[in-house]
Amino acid sequence: MLQLTLKQNPPVPLEAELISPDTLARMSLDEIRALPLQLGKHRRRLDEFFDISGAPGLELKLIGDLSRVKWLGRGMSQGRIEIVGNAGMHLGARMKGGEIEVHGNTGDWLGAEMSQGTIRVRGDAGGQVGAAYRGSVSGMKNGTIIIDGTAGLEIGMRMRRGLIVVGKRVKDFAGLQMKGGTILLRAGSEIRAGAWMVRGTIISLAPLPLLPTFATSCSHNPLFLRLLARQLADWDIALPALDDQGTYDCYSGDSSVPGKGELLIWRPRNGSTVQ
Repeated sequence: MLQLTLKQNPPVPLEAELISPDTLARMSLDEIRALPLQLGKHRRRLDEFFDISGAPGLELKLIGDLSRVKWLGRGMSQGRIEIVGNAGMHLGARMKGGEIEVHGNTGDWLGAEMSQGTIRVRGDAGGQVGAAYRGSVSGMKNGTIIIDGTAGLEIGMRMRRGLIVVGKRVKDFAGLQMKGGTILLRAGSEIRAGAWMVRGTIISLAPLPLLPTFATSCSHNPLFLRLLARQLADWDIALPALDDQGTYDCYSGDSSVPGKGELLIWRPRNGSTVQ
C-alpha cells in the first residue's frame, strides 16, 4: 500500500487529480515524488506537500486534513483510496470504478457525474453530491454514495442511475431535476425535495415537506425495497420494508415538469423504529 501523509496545508486549494490508483500504481516512488500538482498559477511537486511511504499499487492511503486538496480520485476506474481526515471538493468526480472511503468530512461535488464505484463518507458532505456540473445534462449514471452524516444543497441533481444514502438531514433541493436512480434520506430533508424531478425515487424515513406539485398515489411497501434493504445490510444500514414495521406513503410528481418520479415517505406502525 502507498501512503501519502500531508505535511503542510496549501495556502490555496491544491488541484490533485493525478492522485489516483490508476495513475500511481504504474509509477516508481521517484516518479510519484515528482508528480506535478497545480497550486494556483504554479506547478508544484507532490513531495512538497506529502511524505510518501510504502509501495505503489492499487491501494492508496491519504492522511491529514485534505480539505484544501481538490479532485482526489478524479476519474479513477479501479483500486481503493482511504482518507484518514477531511477531503476537498470534487472527490471521486467522474469516477468509473473502485472504492473511496473517507474517515472525515468532504467538500462539494462529491462523486459528481460518477458512472461506477463506491464512495463511503463517515462524516458530512457538502452540496451537489452525485450531481451534474453546471451546463451538463446528467449527474451520476451509476454507483453508490453513502454518507453517514449530513449533506448540502442539490444532492443527486440530474442523476440518472445509482444510489445515494444520507444518514442525517440534508439541505434544500434534494433530487433536483432527478432523471432516475434512488436517493435514501434517513433523516429527511429541508424544503423542495424532488423539485422538477422527471423520474427516479426519493425515499425518506422521516417526515418530508412536500411541494404542491406532488400528488398522493397510494400507501404500500414496494417489493424493490426488500432487495434494496438486503444491499444496504452489507453496509450495516437498516431499511424498513416489511408490512409489520409500517408502510410508505407514495407521492408522484413533479407535475410541473410533468414528471413521473416518486417520493416514498415512511410511516411506521406504533412502536416500530429504524436503527
